[in-house]
Amino acid sequence: MRGRFPRPREKGGAATGPSQVDRRKTGSKHHLICDGRDTAFHVITTAADVNDITQTLDLVDGIPPVAGRPRRRPESVLGDKAYDSLAVRREPRCRRLLPVISRKGAPNIKGLGKLRYVVERTFALLHQFKRLAVRWERRSELQDAFSSLACGLTCWRRLRKATL
Repeated sequence: MRGRFPRPREKGGAATGPSQVDRRKTGSKHHLICDGRDTAFHVITTAADVNDITQTLDLVDGIPPVAGRPRRRPESVLGDKAYDSLAVRREPRCRRLLPVISRKGAPNIKGLGKLRYVVERTFALLHQFKRLAVRWERRSELQDAFSSLACGLTCWRRLRKATL
């Protein structure tokens, strides 16, 4: 492990930055990629002032192989107007994913709001775990471990309900 650990009374920690709501406070933000059934594939924790578009390609690269035949990866990546850039459109195509992203200044793609609701619902499922909704850990490794654990628990709950 490189660097030093934060001291007990030291505020903040890795992956914290000024909050968008209250600049006096520091905070962190979760970036998420999921499927259409609220299953989170990959979660990244960054500082609160990091733009979502900078984490898009890391999220796409973090998608694990999906079980089933014939494809082992998703077919498309959906995003709202905040993700409109040449790099975000070009790089998923290099990975054989179809980007479905609204263009800035153009009318919204019909039905994209319903699909965006799935992401917000997945955030709500993950933020039921208080450790993710309110960040208490200063070390980002612990925060990432808790987010992975929360993703696993939500998948396990879904599987358990399906078998009952």
